[in-house]
Amino acid sequence: MPVKISSGLLLYRIRSDRTEVLLVHMGGPFWARKDEGAWTIPKGEVESGEELLAAAQREFREETGLAPGGTPFALGQVRQAGGKVVHAFALEGDFDPQTLTSNTFKVETPKGSGRFQEYPEVDKAEWFDLAEAHRRIIAAQAPLLDVLAAAPQLRR
Repeated sequence: MPVKISSGLLLYRIRSDRTEVLLVHMGGPFWARKDEGAWTIPKGEVESGEELLAAAQREFREETGLAPGGTPFALGQVRQAGGKVVHAFALEGDFDPQTLTSNTFKVETPKGSGRFQEYPEVDKAEWFDLAEAHRRIIAAQAPLLDVLAAAPQLRR
């Protein structure tokens, strides 16, 4: 079975004494009551022939409603527990979580019932400092925060 490839964009902003990152909480019934380890960078599958950065920008727009401008830089890639490889890019910017507009997906609930419900792909967004982001993000994506923290772009 081929490995699934996703690409995402980690938006960050620098405050006077700290760096904050924008994470999104995964939508749907499975994640509804989970918090720690239930947050992610906005990301999604790379379509056939699509460049990784273009996929990251498209997914960010689909999951947040924002088409960010600027020049992102690569953070590298991580492999999640299910085997999916996530390529990530970082971009300095700002976003008001209250303006979140996410695409949706359908899921059969309960499984085998033939009844489908529609849920937002992400149900909320929030800014976290790097320490708190480490607690909230999916464990496999935590190394991306470390790469960001060490990036020359954060040294001002």
